[in-house]
Amino acid sequence: MRMAIFGRAVPSSADTPRPGEPRNRWAGKRRTARWGRSAATVAAATIVLGFLGLFFAWPVAAIIGLGLGGGVSETLTNVRTWDLVAFTLGQAAASTALALVAGMPLAYVLARVAVPGKALLRAVITVPFVLPTLVVGMAFRTLLGTGDGGSTSALFGIVLANAFFNVSVVARTVGGLWTHLDRRTEDAARSLGACGLRVFTAVTLPALRPALGSAVAVVFLFCSTSFGVVLVLGGGTYRTLETEIYLRTVRLLDLSGAAALSLLQLAAVVAALVIAAVARRRRETALQLRSADDTARRPRGAEWFVVSAAGMVVLGLLVPIAGLLIRSVSTRDGWSLAGYRALSGTGSGAVLEVSGWEAAWNSLRTAADATWMSLLLGLLAIAVLVGIRRRAAAEVVDAALMLPLGVSAVTVGFGYLVTLQFLPGDVRTSPLLVPFAQALVVTPLVVRMVLPVVRAIDDRLRQAAATLGASPWRVRWEIDVPLAARSVLAAAGFGFVVALGEFGATSFLARPEAPTLPVAIARLLARPGELNLQMAYAACALLMLVTALAVLAVERLRVRTETVGEF
Repeated sequence: MRMAIFGRAVPSSADTPRPGEPRNRWAGKRRTARWGRSAATVAAATIVLGFLGLFFAWPVAAIIGLGLGGGVSETLTNVRTWDLVAFTLGQAAASTALALVAGMPLAYVLARVAVPGKALLRAVITVPFVLPTLVVGMAFRTLLGTGDGGSTSALFGIVLANAFFNVSVVARTVGGLWTHLDRRTEDAARSLGACGLRVFTAVTLPALRPALGSAVAVVFLFCSTSFGVVLVLGGGTYRTLETEIYLRTVRLLDLSGAAALSLLQLAAVVAALVIAAVARRRRETALQLRSADDTARRPRGAEWFVVSAAGMVVLGLLVPIAGLLIRSVSTRDGWSLAGYRALSGTGSGAVLEVSGWEAAWNSLRTAADATWMSLLLGLLAIAVLVGIRRRAAAEVVDAALMLPLGVSAVTVGFGYLVTLQFLPGDVRTSPLLVPFAQALVVTPLVVRMVLPVVRAIDDRLRQAAATLGASPWRVRWEIDVPLAARSVLAAAGFGFVVALGEFGATSFLARPEAPTLPVAIARLLARPGELNLQMAYAACALLMLVTALAVLAVERLRVRTETVGEF
């Protein structure tokens, strides 16, 4: 290792032999250390890429092969298919536009305004993003009174619910870049006589364009692959590609048609990921050209209108949540806890094979398994990314790790049904199958939250530890682990919440005798009866409460610096 002193690269004490130690022996130690690090990187890469290959690439490739093998031409020439595509893209575009309009005031408040309780504000706007889509659908079903789908209110509810789910993506992503913009450019424009609106459109908005492009691409991706929201609110009339794949697989057993639809969806997902990657690179370039501005001030003048708009958005985020909680304790006969008491049973007509509390325990256990799996895979992946010296190779590996976050969970779960039957033993009945699927979604989040912290650690600390005789593993343990511990704990909590509410792949893979809480809610909604409906609302409220508590815990653990592109 070398350190720069007054512009010159000079050997550090870690690169020089100790007094009395032969140079050949020291050179051999350095070669051995490099070989050891290379071997550890190769081993970690083998584990991570092997897991991705077995539980992601193979199932997705099988779906592609099944779609190309038959039924694709018939599906692509069907008018109904393109109606699905049009509705999927249309509702995603409308939801994205609404999320963008609602998220911008919040982004401004997070970046530029000093308000009390900003940590609580961050937690409040993050809760909708990590809520299970099924719970969000139930909340808006209660708010709008859409029970059977097919009505105008159901369509409006789908757009509102998807926007509600993704407002925090806009607020946190755009707000992160807004924090790093230099105020002096805006102040110079004001000194030349530009009004506040002119300053925003001519100076601030062009600077924010990279983050806006990235946020729009990600939100559009999430809205186009929304599953639980459309399934609950759309009924049998409004369907997207995601719900149609599910219905064709589960109810119609049309595997070739579902695979052909998966191909269309996969093409849209890849396009959205490419746009997001380009926008992220532009955003990172923009940050290199501007100094960070972490100062926040009390609102003044026209800023009060923005703060008021942000307050209305926060209130709008709380209304569906409050409505769901009220609905869980209200019946035709008045206030009642019948739904919560019914969680100790299996529902009217024995809809479930286990009680609601057992389903909740299954969710906690499955989410815990998915969390430790994703932490193991994520930390190994981070070690690989940090160990790779070539930037191009590191970007390829990073893109491969992020791909499961964008590909539909329904497609992955469908792929499991097609491929895992060929593995030795009956893997499809293993209790670890659902955690494997959930870990695919959580691992990219772990990498995104922890990798920037590891890369930000001053390498001089590692050099100092090595100078004192610490081995490479001892250096990692004494330097990297303490500094990255908080971000690892925050990633674990955030991943646990995401796994807790995962529904797409879990709906395919959960066994009838071991359903998770989201799967149990879907089964209760599929069967008529007042008790089943009350039990479903109570289960939604329980899941939402656990999610909110976990998000508050994550907010307390998260790193105190604002990072761009948290999502």
